[in-house]
Formats: sequence, C-alpha cells, structure tokens
Amino acid sequence: MGLFDSLKRDKQTEPKTVKPEVQETYEEDDQIDIEEVEIVEREVAPAIEDSRDVKPIKSYAEKAPVKRAVGQTKVMAIINQKGGVGKSTTAINLSAALGEMGKQVLLVDLDPQGNSSSGLGIEKSKVEHCVYDVLLNEVPVEDVIIPDVCEGLDVIPATINLAGAEVELVAEMARENRLRDSVGSLRGKYDYVFIDCPPSLGLLTVNALVAADKLLIPIQCEFYALEGVTKLLDSMKRVKTRLNPSLDIFGVLLTMYDGRTTLSKQVVEEVRNYFGKIVFDTLIPRTVKLSEAPSFGQPITQYDPSGKGAQSYVDLAKEVINRG
Repeated sequence: MGLFDSLKRDKQTEPKTVKPEVQETYEEDDQIDIEEVEIVEREVAPAIEDSRDVKPIKSYAEKAPVKRAVGQTKVMAIINQKGGVGKSTTAINLSAALGEMGKQVLLVDLDPQGNSSSGLGIEKSKVEHCVYDVLLNEVPVEDVIIPDVCEGLDVIPATINLAGAEVELVAEMARENRLRDSVGSLRGKYDYVFIDCPPSLGLLTVNALVAADKLLIPIQCEFYALEGVTKLLDSMKRVKTRLNPSLDIFGVLLTMYDGRTTLSKQVVEEVRNYFGKIVFDTLIPRTVKLSEAPSFGQPITQYDPSGKGAQSYVDLAKEVINRG
C-alpha cells in the first residue's frame, strides 16, 4: 500500500455536502425603475502636489533694492572633479546663509544637472534663458539672473541645454574666457559670486577656473577622499600659469562628516595634514535633513533652521566672512 493510498481512500469515503439550491424570486413591486436611479459622479482623486517651494521667476529689473553698500566682489568656484562630495549642497546653503547675514550673493549654476537651480525651488522648465545662453548665445547676463530667490540671493540657473556646451565651446573664440567676461560685469553688485562647477575637468570647469578669484574645495569624509584632488590641483596650476595668475585656494571644506566613525576622524586628520590651515574649522555633518531640503526647494537654513546642518553652514558662512 502506498503512503498516500489511505488518505485517498478516506477522502473518497467522506460524505459530500450538497448545498440546497436557492431560487430567488422577485415580486412585481421589487422591480427597479431605471428612471429613479440616481447617477452619482465618481470623485476624481486630487493630483499630488509638488512638495517643492517653487520660486516665481522674476526679471533682474524686479530685484529688490539693496539698502547697503556692497563690498569688493569675491568670485569663488566650488569645485571638485569627483561627484557626490557636496558641491551643490554647499553652493546652495552657504549662499543662503551669507544672504541671511546681509550679504549680496550670486550663485552661478554651471552644472548641466542643474541641482543648485532645482534645489532652490527654480522650475527649470519655465526658465527662458540660462547660463548656456550667456556662454554661447551672447545673452546679457542681467537677462538670465533670477533675483531674490532667497534673502540676498540671486541665481543664474542651468538647464539641460548646458549639456551641449562642452562640445560647442570647442569651436568658439576665447572659449575659456566666456564666463569671466560675463561675471566681470557684475563686480561691485555682489559681495560674493559662487560658481557651482560640474564634476569634471572639461571646458565648463576651465571657464570657472578662469572666472574665479579663489577655489572652495569640498572633500567628503570617506574612503578615497583625496583621490582626484591632485589632478584638480594640477589643472589649477596650469590655469594659474597661463590664464588666471590670481587663482588660489580659498579653503577646503570637509563634508559628510560622521563623528561616530573612526574613518571620518581619520580622513579629517589626513586632509588637515595635507592642506594645513586652509581647511575650514567647520565640519559639515551627514544628516537626513540636508538630503531632504533640496526636494522641498529650500536651503537648510529655511527647511530645518535649528538643526545641525543649518548651524554648520551658518558657522561656515561666518568663517568665509572672517577670511575676507
């Protein structure tokens, strides 16, 4: 006898339960009158609203009047050829923090990804002109500036059009000087001009190196922190020798710091030993709020003003001011 034969036999001998057939009957009064049926329209679910604080796009002529004297303009390129080190995060939050301290700041988004633009609530699809038009279509820089994105902060946005600029600039005359010529006309109107550079050493980055007075280099507190920085320094030296003799490093900023890990502490020590006094005392922590803020179109000083991330960028802004 097989193992399952007894089970099969028991199943066959089980009495079958037959459900009685129920016949539904309807009286004449139960008939449905079609004319009396009320047609109810189904409610349409509301569309999901964009969580970002989308800024209105104003013209430069609508900029709020500046009620104080503007100091000597300092042009800084926020640069590192590695991606994901906190360039755009620093560009947005440092600019906003300085603006809230009464400074006039211009942020130039030179990254084709346009993270600094979208991170400040600028709807790129509604931008008529961007930094691409300044570089290649000879559009006046004032026609591209979006004023008063935050207190004291104006922005030159970037769109996907900028992705083709690397190729198109190759055939242009004085291709390395395009950004310098445009930004130079704004000296005396802003205390600080920050350029958010793309993660590469192409022509866009060379334009930023030529236009800038100083470099601000973010370095993440992670493994391979100094990887690629030597190439960046070599590029800086070549540009300084041939195109921009005044170019120098303003400061090195340590980002994504996690004091709970030994690795972060080791990287801080290594970077400070390598660069010396030009490393900022302020450490930018790795926090969830710093990652969330761009999705709401706000700098961290607005999104989470009492948090560690906001306080760190306020401290950094104070250091930048003190360094002159």
